[in-house]
Amino acid sequence: MTTFKEIRGQLIRSVSSDPANPQLGEIWYNNTIGVLKGYTTIAAAWASGGNLNNTKDGLAGAGTQTAGLAFGGEDTTPAPSKLTETEEYNGTSWSEQSDLSTARKVPGGLGTQTAALAFGGFNDPGVTILSSSEEYNGSSWTSGGNLGTGRYNITGTGTQTAGLGIGGSPPSADGLVNVEEYNGTSWTGGGNLPVANRSSGSAGSQTAGLNFGGYGPGTNVNTTSEYDGSTWTSGGNMNNARRTHAGDGLQTAAIALGGYIANNSALTELYDGSTWSTSANMATARRYLAGCGTTTAGLGFGGYAPGGKSNATEEFTNTFNGTVTLTTS
Repeated sequence: MTTFKEIRGQLIRSVSSDPANPQLGEIWYNNTIGVLKGYTTIAAAWASGGNLNNTKDGLAGAGTQTAGLAFGGEDTTPAPSKLTETEEYNGTSWSEQSDLSTARKVPGGLGTQTAALAFGGFNDPGVTILSSSEEYNGSSWTSGGNLGTGRYNITGTGTQTAGLGIGGSPPSADGLVNVEEYNGTSWTGGGNLPVANRSSGSAGSQTAGLNFGGYGPGTNVNTTSEYDGSTWTSGGNMNNARRTHAGDGLQTAAIALGGYIANNSALTELYDGSTWSTSANMATARRYLAGCGTTTAGLGFGGYAPGGKSNATEEFTNTFNGTVTLTTS
C-alpha cells in the first residue's frame, strides 16, 4: 500500500495544536482533539444570511457584509407600494430602523451603515420622479441636497461627503450620460459617461469610480468605465451583459451580482482593475436586488426572484487558503 510519505515525501505530523503558519497542501494530525486536518484552497461560495423583515425589490443598499443597510424599494402587500423602510444588518439578522422621509423605488444608494445617502428614485402616485436626497446618520434620515436632474434607475458609489450619482432614467429609455458629484451638501455636474446608461452597477470612490453593465442604448451592455474624478475611460468588459444587478467594492476590486441577462441571473463576476472573472453563483437568481461589501466579503439582498419579490440575503466569501478537517477519529 502506498503511504502518504511515499506520495508527498514526508510523514503526517502528530501535533498537540494546529501549526501557526501551515504550508498549502500540508496535512497534520491534531492529537489533542483526534482530528486529521489540512491546509488547502477553499473555493468561493455564497451562504444564506438572515432574511430581510419584508420582501421587496428595487431597493438600495450601503455598508459592509457585517454592517449593511437596506432602504426603499417596493413591496407587494396589500398591493405594490413604494417603501420608506430602512433595515440594518449585523452579519446575522436585519432590524428595522427609522424610515426614509420619502418612499422611493430604484433610488441610488451609497456610503456606510452610519453615514449613508439615498437619492433619486420614483414614488406614487403614478411615477413621480424624485430629485431629493436623504442622509442617514445611523439612527435617522435628514434632507440633503437635490440632484440637478431627477431620475430613477440611478446607481451610486463613494461616501456621504464625496459621492457619485451615475446615469439613470428617464427621459430616455436608454438612460442618461449625466453624472453628478455630492460633497455632503449639494450635487454638481461631473464628467459625463461615454454612452447613456441606466440600471448599472457601480463601485469605488468619487475620484476612482467604476460603472459596469446596465442598459443602453437599446440593449443590455457589458461595458466597464473607470472614473478619475473628471473623465471616464474604458475598462475590461464583463463576461455577461446585464442590467438591474448590484455591485460594490473598489475600482480595482469590484463585485457584480445577480441582475437580468436573458432572465433573472445568479451570476457573480469579480473585477481586478482590468479583467472580469466569473465566480460562484448565488443560490437564488434575481434582479432589482441590492448589495454591499467587497470582493472578499459581499452581501446581496432582496430583489425580484422566481415566484416574486424576495427577502432572501446571501453572503459571499471569495476563494481563500484555510484549514479544513479531513477526518475525525
